[in-house]
Amino acid sequence: MKKYSSIFLAFVVLACQQDSGSITTLYSLPKKLKEVSGIIYSEKTNVLWTLEDSGNANAIYGLNAENGSLEKTITIENTQNIDWEDITKDSEGNLYIGDFGNNDNDRQDLCIYKIDKNTLDKENTTPAYKISFAYPEQKEFPPKKKALFYDVEGFFEFQNSFYLFTKNRSKGFDGTALLYKVPNAAGSQQAILVGEFKTCANYNHCAITSASISPDASKVVILCHDKVFLFENFKGDNYLKGTQTELNLDHFSQKEAICFKDNDLLIIADERTKQIGGKVYQVSLKTLKSKS
Repeated sequence: MKKYSSIFLAFVVLACQQDSGSITTLYSLPKKLKEVSGIIYSEKTNVLWTLEDSGNANAIYGLNAENGSLEKTITIENTQNIDWEDITKDSEGNLYIGDFGNNDNDRQDLCIYKIDKNTLDKENTTPAYKISFAYPEQKEFPPKKKALFYDVEGFFEFQNSFYLFTKNRSKGFDGTALLYKVPNAAGSQQAILVGEFKTCANYNHCAITSASISPDASKVVILCHDKVFLFENFKGDNYLKGTQTELNLDHFSQKEAICFKDNDLLIIADERTKQIGGKVYQVSLKTLKSKS
């Protein structure tokens, strides 16, 4: 993942702060995991599955959710980690890897890999299938600098569809993000534009880095470096028609991964840069909402 100087400066200045009254550090990530880009919790095995982004291994890692120890490394054969940016699961416990990082908005090989739940005890596995997709609205690769809307770092699966939240890399960042829907089916698919919304106009604080849906499907969260955007009170999958609430974490770091542990508790992870970050945190939505 490209590191922009403005983000790095803000990161160095602010990330050294101690835990806020809202967010709690659970443990440090294993030293080998320096660029964690996604995380998902498996309640049946009490494992946090995670991965790293471009330039790292084509593997997923299972962490003990209680202490963060590395319990499993699974190489995903017949794949290349072009830019793995998030990991999610379906209701049956199958995992999905989002190879859709697209910093320069020039990729035409975006895809999602399904990893069968019955292969998660192996050291090597191959995807059950691959979903390739494209955005019909994108006509140029890359588009003009004011229209760089086609990077994605956060998604989740719900009722046989994926929901992808774009990361705005446009010149003149104004917080605009797009929500796309992609069928969970093998082969080539066209992403469907569901709608758009705004975070805030400060890239360092409001660029989207991950997303997750609660186990009861009543809440959706979008992660940024120092805040979470919560969507609730929606019907079906009309997430953008619900209530949008900005919840400040009072803790700045290069947070890249979020998931629900239950319907209230969120698990968050950040990348390690030199001696900063590389940790797993826990925060309660109820606590965040009480302070908003």
